[in-house]
Amino acid sequence: MFKRVLLIQGHPDSAGGHLCRALEEAYAKGAVEGGHELRRIDIAALEFPLLRSQEEWEHGPLPPALLQSQQDILWSQHIVIFFPLWLGDMPAMLKGFLEQVERPGFAFTGDAKNPFARKGLKGRSARLVVTMGMPAMVYRLFFRAHSVKSLRRNVLGFVGIAPVADTLIGMTGNMKPRRAARWLDRLFALGRAAV
Repeated sequence: MFKRVLLIQGHPDSAGGHLCRALEEAYAKGAVEGGHELRRIDIAALEFPLLRSQEEWEHGPLPPALLQSQQDILWSQHIVIFFPLWLGDMPAMLKGFLEQVERPGFAFTGDAKNPFARKGLKGRSARLVVTMGMPAMVYRLFFRAHSVKSLRRNVLGFVGIAPVADTLIGMTGNMKPRRAARWLDRLFALGRAAV
């Protein structure tokens, strides 16, 4: 079954040479070969302010640079978010992007404090592709993958995006070319299947 796939590149550095960008490209090539429709958002290329108050989040206008991003999210059936783990969490620019686009009235309706608010983005699945310097198993077992769990449950799950799978890639700082190629092949296969 063909899907509408949205790739969100969360690496805040737009310069080339980052593994996150190579992984995104491998997934995109696989998705195209698999016959899926594809759209992309590069957060580093967007200009938007950080939210500074609950009032601004609930009632302020969405920055014009993010209008298309919301349309792409609505269009999608499967969302893949790529990001490096920085200080144990997603980079601030990715967090700021998610805070901006997941506004009341778009991503959910009702009171944000109500865990039973209507989830506005149901019917979409997601995958998180996270790179890190530490071994992925250490992050998963010792640190309990806390930021990935929070993103899955408190950000994506809150608005109805489920299921959310993850691909954790550790020891990226000194990754050998053969191991990097295996990861790129794996992301190509995930893209081809749009999972």
